[in-house]
Amino acid sequence: MSEKKGGAALGRFGRVAGVTIGTNLKVADNSGAKVVMVIGIPGVKSRLRRRPSATVGDLVVVTVKKGTTELIGQVLQAVVIRQRKPFRRSDGRWLSFEDNACVIIAPDGTPKGTEIRGPMAREAAERWPRIATLASIIV
Repeated sequence: MSEKKGGAALGRFGRVAGVTIGTNLKVADNSGAKVVMVIGIPGVKSRLRRRPSATVGDLVVVTVKKGTTELIGQVLQAVVIRQRKPFRRSDGRWLSFEDNACVIIAPDGTPKGTEIRGPMAREAAERWPRIATLASIIV
């Protein structure tokens, strides 16, 4: 019989996943959306009835809950740039933010907004360099 491992559930890249389906995210750019809800996480295959999860730097499918009237109800793609749940960096430090936030992107990977409010995680900046050019602070 194998022993069970305890501790935090690590995501695809060895980081703690803090965003699941149904999570409300704050939109950190000026695309017109204010609050979005995660409705899908592409590329995640998991066990039956287990909620797929994402972490900083992952692509998610969202629907707009608050924002301009043209955007409400639309299904868009976004990248998670901040998460409230602490995650471990490769140097051993643990990092968390005060909110869950994302940036809305077009299907080709370019951001829809022209600026990003608040800090952005370095893990997301390394995976998405086009988004990193808009960030004022990279932590």
